[in-house]
Amino acid sequence: MSLAKDIIKGNRVALGKGITLLESTLNKDQEKAQDLILECLPYSGNSIRIGITGVPGVGKSTFIETFGKLLINEGKQVAVLAIDPTSQKSHGSILGDKSRMHQLSANKNAFIRPSPSGGILGGVTHKTRESIILCEAAGFDIILIETVGVGQSETTVSHLVDFFLLLMLAGAGDELQGIKRGIMELADTLIINKSDGDNLQKAKNAALEYKRALHLFQPMENGWIPKVNTCSALENTGIKEIYKTINTFDKQMTASGWKIQNREKQNTYWLHQRVKEELGTKKYKNLLSNGQVKILEKELKKGRTIYQLLNSF
Repeated sequence: MSLAKDIIKGNRVALGKGITLLESTLNKDQEKAQDLILECLPYSGNSIRIGITGVPGVGKSTFIETFGKLLINEGKQVAVLAIDPTSQKSHGSILGDKSRMHQLSANKNAFIRPSPSGGILGGVTHKTRESIILCEAAGFDIILIETVGVGQSETTVSHLVDFFLLLMLAGAGDELQGIKRGIMELADTLIINKSDGDNLQKAKNAALEYKRALHLFQPMENGWIPKVNTCSALENTGIKEIYKTINTFDKQMTASGWKIQNREKQNTYWLHQRVKEELGTKKYKNLLSNGQVKILEKELKKGRTIYQLLNSF
């Protein structure tokens, strides 16, 4: 039986092998990986893709474990694609997310895949987009993408997800500085985590500061008004409210047609990025000026993959 068929049947081992194949840099593996994506593509797209970012120490892993368990209790199947930073010296990654989410990783309705960033900026890897397709084909309803967590430059994940969640800390001295951060303009909800114990009042104050800051931003194109919530992933408080917010968002964006429209825009974004990376900026500009990129965009909408389009040159 083919790897694709095993993935579509929900085989977790096959899914892991498939993502490993995607991440391989060998040419023979890349060809197999693209065939795998083509087979899985018709079974993908039926999920809510959620990006989760925040500075180191904000509690992303604890939040994802608590949130993931709630989702599973709601009858969902949850895949977590966690991106770990790659050392510039050793070129290695710790990939310790499974040990930090030990309860979630042991659940049969969850799949956790840590991947090295490979030094790529933006908080995700080159293959995160393709990994999402495989996870959806395997039957996962919710895809959580945990970024590296290096701060305000992690905006690339917004081109991969339907809902962008930004975790923040209270009392870190950046409440007012937050209004300068470009990443806040992309967030669909801001979450003040660790809202417990002596930090509870600080968290409430921080939430008010961020709510005021959000009023200074331009309205979102999709009509959504970003929310500010507080929670304690450790004490499991405020998590249900966050899930309700995401559900409300998904229903609104699906009903308005924005969800499909946004995913098409994201596909176009990645087409431009890959053409630029593979062919170089000069070649990309030439293709842009003579209308070739527009032709590629039309072919992409017809169902051809970015890999196929790049191979046409």
